[in-house]
Amino acid sequence: MQFRGMNSTAFDFETHFLLEDEVALLRPLQLSDFENLLPFALKEPEIWKYSLVPASGAEAMLRYIETAIDARNNSKEYPFIVFDKRTQQYAGSTRFYDMQLPNKSLQLGYTWYGKSFQGTGLNKHCKFLMLSFAFEKMTMERVEFRADNENERSKAAMKSIGCTVEGLIRSSSFRIDGSRRDSILLSILKEEWMQSVREKLRSKL
Repeated sequence: MQFRGMNSTAFDFETHFLLEDEVALLRPLQLSDFENLLPFALKEPEIWKYSLVPASGAEAMLRYIETAIDARNNSKEYPFIVFDKRTQQYAGSTRFYDMQLPNKSLQLGYTWYGKSFQGTGLNKHCKFLMLSFAFEKMTMERVEFRADNENERSKAAMKSIGCTVEGLIRSSSFRIDGSRRDSILLSILKEEWMQSVREKLRSKL
């Protein structure tokens, strides 16, 4: 496992952070990644069923990437593109967001993968890298996760990496179809990560 770009506990949104292990490489999302992610936007519309920011279609994917990069430039989010070393292919995207650095808290989400990468173990490697980075390099005290309460795949994935369910945020936002969604709220605390969650997740890699 390697973290490149973090030389102190201070987080710099302009730094080119690279997180990697033997399976996954996460690097900052760039505008040029439009070509790497476009096939998912054109060929796999079902990926965006539960997404609050859908990227189905070329224009939507371009907006998705531009919005993520703008959020990074405004020191609000830090988006990554995910590369699967086993297949030598780009697999999807994920990010840190709602980054409350003075409170040592952030959210991990906007995570999606192409269909052929789902259920392959890639997500666990990415989450292990991001959680290790957040707790051990950024010195976060809390990492939070949210998902549509009807998204059973996402809920199962978050629980499997060691998240604790905190509750339900009722009618939290609109879905793509205009209906309102309830969001499940989960989290991992630094002490939980250090004491047990890290090793449990490592054992599943």
